[in-house]
Amino acid sequence: MKLTFNGGVKAVTGANYLLESDQTKILIDCGLHQGGKFSERQNWDEFPYNPKDIKAVFITHSHIDHIGLLPKLYREGFRGTVYSTTPCKEFSRVLLNDSQHILEMEAKRSKKPILYEEEDIVGLMKLWKGGKYHKPITVDNFTVTFYSAGHILGSSIIYIEADGKRIVFSGDLGNSPAPLIGYKEELPETDYCLIESTYGDRIHEDIAERKGIIENMIEDVVRSGGTLMIPAFAMERSQQLLYVIYELMHEGRVPKIPVFLDSPLAIKLTEIYKRHRSYFSEDVIAQIKPDDPIFSFSGLKKTLTTMESKAINEVDPPKIIIAGSGMMHAGRILHHLKRHLPDPNSILLIVGFQAKGSLGRQLFDGRKKVRIHGQDVEVHCRIKAIGGYSAHADQPQLMDWLRPQRKKLKKVFVVQGEEKASAVLRDKIKDELVITASIPQKGITYDII
Repeated sequence: MKLTFNGGVKAVTGANYLLESDQTKILIDCGLHQGGKFSERQNWDEFPYNPKDIKAVFITHSHIDHIGLLPKLYREGFRGTVYSTTPCKEFSRVLLNDSQHILEMEAKRSKKPILYEEEDIVGLMKLWKGGKYHKPITVDNFTVTFYSAGHILGSSIIYIEADGKRIVFSGDLGNSPAPLIGYKEELPETDYCLIESTYGDRIHEDIAERKGIIENMIEDVVRSGGTLMIPAFAMERSQQLLYVIYELMHEGRVPKIPVFLDSPLAIKLTEIYKRHRSYFSEDVIAQIKPDDPIFSFSGLKKTLTTMESKAINEVDPPKIIIAGSGMMHAGRILHHLKRHLPDPNSILLIVGFQAKGSLGRQLFDGRKKVRIHGQDVEVHCRIKAIGGYSAHADQPQLMDWLRPQRKKLKKVFVVQGEEKASAVLRDKIKDELVITASIPQKGITYDII
C-alpha cells in the first residue's frame, strides 16, 4: 500500500489522505482548508489525484474540515461511493449546504470561481451510504471498519486492512467523557496509525471543572447584569452547551435566565440529535427519559429568522447567547460581539479551538481592539476560555489511546495539528512510548510495508 498526505499536515484543517493498493484508490476524508486567507486559498487548488480514479471515500466525521471538498470532488468527476455512519451522513447533508452558501458569497466577494453548487451536493448524497459501527465494509482488497471516536455524534476511527497490512486513521478523537456522547474506543491492534494533534501540547480541565466554569460565568453575568456570549460550532458544541445549561438550571445550581440558540444551522442539527439518541453515552441514555426537554427547556429560545435574532437585543440582560460561528469568522455571533465586546459587564466565553488568523484567535490572544464588519470595536468585556470543552482529546488522552499498542505499532504519523502541537506530541510519543513517530510532509507518498 501507499499513503499520500494531501492535507491535514502541519495544520488542523483540510484532512485528505489517499490510500492506494495496486488496483484501488480510496480517500480518507476530503476536507476544507480553514483559518485565514492563506489556508483558504488552497481550496481552489487542483486535487493532486484524478477524482475519477477514486473508488471510495471513507469519512471520519461531518465537520467541514473533513467533508467540505467532497462536492468539489464530485464536481470534478468522482462517482464512487462515500461511506460513513448514518448520523454523519445526515449531518453532512445539512452542513455541506450551509457551507456552499458561505463559499458562494465569499467567491462573489473575492471574484473567485465557485467551488461547487447545490446540484453537486445533491449528486454527491446519492453516492453516500450510511452505516453502523463495527460492520466491516469491503471495497476490492480493502476491508474498512468504523469505531466510535467519541468526538461528535457518529464520529469514527477508521480501521483498514489490505494486503496483509493494518492502518488506523484516528480522525478527531473525543475529549472523553463528553457531556452527551460516549467514550472513544480503544485503538485496534494495527501496524500504522495516523493520530490527530489539535491539542497535542495541552491539557484540558476535567469535566467537573468545565461544568463549574459554565456555572460561574452564568452567576457572574447574573450579578453584573451582562450578557454571556458563547461562540459555538453548530455541530456538537452547541448541543453539549444546551445540555450542560439544562442540567445546571434543572438542578437549581444557576438562576433560570433567557438562553438563546441563535444559529439556524445549530437548530437544524439539533433535530438530527433528537433522532439519534441511541448514539448518546450510556450514562446520558440512562439519565434522561425520551420526553426530557434537554434541547427545549423553559427559557430557551431558538431564533431561526433574522427578525428573531435581532429581537434578542430587546431582551434585558442577564442573558445567554449561543451563536455561530465557533471561530468567530462569520455568522450571527459577529453582531453580538459588536454590541457586547465594549461592555465590561459582559463575558465572552471561548469553548473551542481558535485557528491562526481567525477573529476568535485575536480575542483569545488578548487584542484590545478588533475589526468587525469594517469597524473597529474596542474590547472591554471579560474573556474566558475553556479548553476542556473542546471536542478534541488533549495530550494525556492521546497518549493513553496509543499506549496499549506501543509494542505493535511500526510507526505513528502525527497529523491535524498546528506545527508546534504536532511536534510536541511527536516527541512525547518517541520519548515516552518509544514508537517511531513523524510529522509527514504534504504531498509526500509513504510506503506502508
